[in-house]
Amino acid sequence: MKKIFLYGNWKMHMLPKEAESFCSELLSCSSEKRYDEKCIDIALFPPFISIAPVVRLLPENGIFKAGAQDGWYEDRGAYTGAVSMDMNRQIGCTHVLVGHSERRSIFGDTDDIVGRKLKQALQKGLVPVLCFGETLEQREAGQTLAILGKQLLAAWREIEADEIKGNGSYPGILLAYEPVWAIGTGRNAKAADAQEACAYSRQLFKEHFGDTMNCPVLYGGSVKDSNAAELLSQKDIDGALVGGASLKVGSFLAIYDNYRSASL
Repeated sequence: MKKIFLYGNWKMHMLPKEAESFCSELLSCSSEKRYDEKCIDIALFPPFISIAPVVRLLPENGIFKAGAQDGWYEDRGAYTGAVSMDMNRQIGCTHVLVGHSERRSIFGDTDDIVGRKLKQALQKGLVPVLCFGETLEQREAGQTLAILGKQLLAAWREIEADEIKGNGSYPGILLAYEPVWAIGTGRNAKAADAQEACAYSRQLFKEHFGDTMNCPVLYGGSVKDSNAAELLSQKDIDGALVGGASLKVGSFLAIYDNYRSASL
């Protein structure tokens, strides 16, 4: 079986005490299931106030990672309400989401802002998870791949291959295809459609940074245990960026367990 990157975006859920309870249950369940870091990589993206307990409770090495849901592109300054990439790193995050559709649509993150955040995350030693995806209107108009290409190339405009090569054993960047129309709606892309978009983004990545470059490509958008096996079995889908189903340990781990059972 391929290694699966199981990433949970808690969005604006989970107070610190709830995060503590989640992590305690997660550690217990993953130990019972005997998860191997060669087969699974688990990252949690709590709201900012709940990052500290996640970092404190999860082991520093192995299958668990902690990430931030966003970060600003400047080190310091008069940016009320913002948290810098350096602050994310200092609190113990190893990962950060960049360009999530909710940041783009609700908070006004443009392609330029996403690119600047991506550059800053890399410079501060964080592993960015670059999110991208089309709206329903764009898909129905046959514009999906054009929109994905526009978003990705804009984000990579100031990025050099050396910045994202990773450390040899771990990727320096991950991509997360999230069709906007499937996020939090209960609808998910058909497996073939998700595969097409993920394969396209991987190929574009290689064309832009070089044939020897590679990175994990995740799918996000109403991923749950009932559709996980089919989605994760696709050739170019290396994992899932999970929203609602990541708020309960059982439903979160079932995504991987169902894939593993179907693959044996």
